[in-house]
Amino acid sequence: MKNNDQTLSPLIAIIGCDGSGKSTVSEEILNWVQGYGPAVAAHLGKQSGNIGRAIAQLPLIGSLLDKFIARKTDSTRAQREKKTPGLLVALIIYAFSIRRLFRFKRMMAQRYQGLIIVTDRYPQLEFPGAYDGTGLSVAAPGNWFVRWLARRERVLYEWMTSYRPDLVIRLNVDLDTACARKPDHRRELLRDKVAITPQLTFNGAPIVEIDSTQPLAQVLAEAKAAVAKTLAERGYTKLNA
Repeated sequence: MKNNDQTLSPLIAIIGCDGSGKSTVSEEILNWVQGYGPAVAAHLGKQSGNIGRAIAQLPLIGSLLDKFIARKTDSTRAQREKKTPGLLVALIIYAFSIRRLFRFKRMMAQRYQGLIIVTDRYPQLEFPGAYDGTGLSVAAPGNWFVRWLARRERVLYEWMTSYRPDLVIRLNVDLDTACARKPDHRRELLRDKVAITPQLTFNGAPIVEIDSTQPLAQVLAEAKAAVAKTLAERGYTKLNA
């Protein structure tokens, strides 16, 4: 079901692989779009990578814990359709999805209040196990409780993705550029994200493609033009116009 409620305030989602410039573009667009009215930012990723990198900075045990988490993450991604993960790993994955759900609900409450929303990332259901998708498989055999968690997680994502953005700005980047910009990220994970990013449709939402390897000024100019067109279609005008 495509939920495109025109009574809600505009939602602009900025998506792309790590290293595509999402955070920079999101911040700049948020500051600029406030010229049309009250606006707020929302980060809708799981942020598990940030937590993992923070753990890696812990003295003595940080690097060991980071390597353990990396092995578990890669193993879960590779085998998720064949076998459910262990209970502890499944609970952690589900906890991150609940964390994302809370941020999504807060964002929706702000939309109902009339605030323009600019999001960094957006949940998707097209590629389970990929970034911003579900972390558990409803089809894989295994522990009954883990499979129950997987079904519950999918319901959460079905609800979130039923609200399609008014505009998706897709920042495209090649693998070498992403790796150069994010040297602390594993290349194989960036490779998967670079490959999947162009295939996401976000429930039929309007998508504007931007080459984020261009100079930042050009990227921002193209993004602002797309946002201005969307806001104009929704009846918004610049406050100082």
